[in-house]
Order: sequence, then structure tokens, then C-alpha cells
Amino acid sequence: MPGVALMERAGRAVVDVVCQHFRPCMALVVCGVGNNGGDGFIAARILKERGWTVMLAVAGNADAITGDAKRAKDKWNMAGGASRTFSPGLLRDCGVIVDAIFGTGLSRNVEGAALDAINAINAAHLPVVSVDIASGIDADTGHVMGGAIRARHTVTFVRPKPGHVLLPGKAHTGELHVYDIGISGEGIAPSQYLNLPELWKSAFPFPAPEANKYTRGHAVVIGGGINMTGASRLAAISALRAGAGLVSVACSPEALPVYASSLLAVMTKPAADLKQLKELLEDKRITTVLIGPGCGVDEATRERALYILSLKKPCVIDADAISAFAENPKQLFSALHASAVLTPHEGEFTRLFKSEGTKSQRAADAARQSGAVILFKGNDTVIAAPGGRVAINANAPPWLATAGSGDVLAGIITGLLAQGMPAFEAACAGAWMHGEAATGFGPGLIAEDIPAALPAVFRKLYG
Repeated sequence: MPGVALMERAGRAVVDVVCQHFRPCMALVVCGVGNNGGDGFIAARILKERGWTVMLAVAGNADAITGDAKRAKDKWNMAGGASRTFSPGLLRDCGVIVDAIFGTGLSRNVEGAALDAINAINAAHLPVVSVDIASGIDADTGHVMGGAIRARHTVTFVRPKPGHVLLPGKAHTGELHVYDIGISGEGIAPSQYLNLPELWKSAFPFPAPEANKYTRGHAVVIGGGINMTGASRLAAISALRAGAGLVSVACSPEALPVYASSLLAVMTKPAADLKQLKELLEDKRITTVLIGPGCGVDEATRERALYILSLKKPCVIDADAISAFAENPKQLFSALHASAVLTPHEGEFTRLFKSEGTKSQRAADAARQSGAVILFKGNDTVIAAPGGRVAINANAPPWLATAGSGDVLAGIITGLLAQGMPAFEAACAGAWMHGEAATGFGPGLIAEDIPAALPAVFRKLYG
């Protein structure tokens, strides 16, 4: 398909988004000198045809525009459009800006007239619709290349790009709109996936009519001490909400009354030391174990984690059970297996792993190095399997940044593992459900609200 035809469709998609979200006003289209600028010339022409007042400015040398972008520029001129050199004064009277300075091919730091335009647009605090990606963002990594537009909407084509969902690019993207402009996705073999139900729904443990609490799995959560019961209580109730048929908290005898009085549907099991824990976990009906929330960063947690891993059952290693190996990560790596899920945030991750690169590259390296599934937490959570599969979770709202939300996530994954879901798929599903529940609840969320919001997420999955 001719490039100019694709450019025409891209420009029309941008105009559709502008018209859907804004009333007619003065629109300033800021074009670069490459093909992204060509999309901008077409968007300006079509906006003008639809009755909008349009100004067009070039951030750079207009004489450097060639190829399909030059043909788009000529069409704009033939339609009676004028091109100016960008200056901050043009922002004074406009109501919306179309950013068509740089696209997905940016591979060097922005400088000169383009950087001046980006800084002026950001300083104006006007709504921006970016073409393909916010100008200044590396589409492969999400990195800011010297300076970047902060868009309210971004219109991209064929598929999302990693830079749309990895921070800091995610924070510059605004609402993402993906349009089909006629480029086939056939023959593309992605190494990274957007974490959506289509990725893991075939492995999701929908209960059968003949199911009972025993067939839906028994999860054990290792409980924290009497002064640290909150984290493991959140995890236990979340595992139950995620569908585990039975959930038990294994805890010290002095902490047992706290758990027993506050967790009505969760059982409590005394486990004063490693010997008692071994006796409990020898039960073959126990299908998964979670250790970490509230457990303490000490030798006892290390010993328990290593024993749990030696059972080769699906398990989640979270929080304190990760940090407990900061002085000797190889000890943990030698015990991990492909049915184990590690759930570190940035601080915990850097205590164990020294990999560099993008967040998705770091997660993939950590999964290969450890032999376990890595769920690298954050607003742009990345899930990586030892075999190389990587998924980026993009549905987490900012109000998930609250104490205890990570304990809930660990519990959800544990509940899915208990029902037989494979580790990578359980981690992906858990992250998506966690974000979806928080989005459904809305601002004001605290960790205790997330498990109660899960039934609405199940209804969505069940159709």
C-alpha cells in the first residue's frame, strides 16, 4: 500500500479523536520534518474541511520535508493552508494542539527548534493530541529523549508500542487510541505482549459445575508475627476471593487468636517453627503456598522459603521473603523453579538483580537468571517467564499506590495458582484483575477495598 495512503488514513484517525473529544475551536497543528509531520499536514487539512479554524506550524526547517510528507504538505497548501515556523506566540489563541513533531522512529535526543517547541507546548498547559506517540518518547523503551510532550490523548496505529505503557512514556501518553489503518499484523512475532485477558483466559480456572472446595485448591499463607498480621491477612482473604477453595494461615501460636478472630472463612494453623511448618505442608492436598507478607527479613524467613521451594509446588515469594536473600541471591536462585512467582517492587528487585536496560528487559533477564516467573511491580508492572515471554500490564490506576495493595496482589496470584493456573498466566491474570478491581472502585481506594471489588471483575471475565 502506498505510504501516502497510509498517511491519509492516519491523519483521518487523528481528526476523529480530536472531533470526539473537543468542540470546534482554534487548533494548532505542530509538524516535524519527517513522516509524522506528514500525518500532521493531513490532519490539518481534514480538520479545516470539517469547519475548524486551523493553524499549522513547522518545528524545524520546512524545506527539509521530503517524500510522502512533502506530498501531504503540498495537499495542505493546495487546500488553502499556510505553514508557519513554530513560535510560542502561536499558542496564545488556540484551544487544542495536535503534536506531529516526532513519531515512533525517534532514536536520538531531541534538540534545537523541536525541543523548544516541546517545552513551549508543555508550558502552555493546553490539551494535546499526539500522533503515534508523544513527541520525544522512545517508542521501544518509554524513555524521554531529552524532552517530551505530555499528551492528553495519543493516536497510534496497528498496535500499541512498549513506550506507550512503560514509564515514563506511559505518563506522557494520556488516553491511548489504537486505529487500524490497513497494515496487516500477519508475520509480526512480538516478544512483548500487552497484558489482556486474551493472553491467559484459556488457562483461567473457571469452576466446573461439579467443583467443590477441595477441587478448587488449598492455599497456605505463611502468617507474620503478632505485630505484623495485617499483610498476611490481606493476602489470605485475597486468595480466597480469587477462587481458592480453601485458604489457611500458618502462624505462631501467639498470633493465632488475631488471625482466627478476624478471618472468618480462612482457617488458622499453628506453626511455631520450621518443624511444625514441614508437618503442615506435607499434606498433599495443599496446592500452593505464599510466603513474605509481614514475615520479617531474617533467617527464619529464609529457611521457610527454601523449604517451601524444595517442595516444588506452585508458590509465591513476596516482600520480606525476597529481601531476606539480599545478601545471598544465589541461594534463592538455586532453589527457584518455573512454578514459583517472585513479586518484587523496584527496591526489592535491585537487592537481587543487577540487570540493566528497560524495565521489560530487566524483568526478562531476571526470569532467565532465576528460573522463576518475575512480576516486577509498579504502575507499569512487567511479568516475565524464564522462557522469554514478557507481558506489560497497563490497567493500574494511580490510587493503587497504597499500603497493602502488593499483599493483595500476592494473594490473588496465590488463589489462582491454588486452582491449577500455570505460574506465568496466574501472574498475568492476577496483575490484570488487581488493576481492574482498583479501577472499578475508583479514587479513595485502600487495600481492604480491592478483594471486595473482585466479584465485579469476575463478572466481566465470565461474560
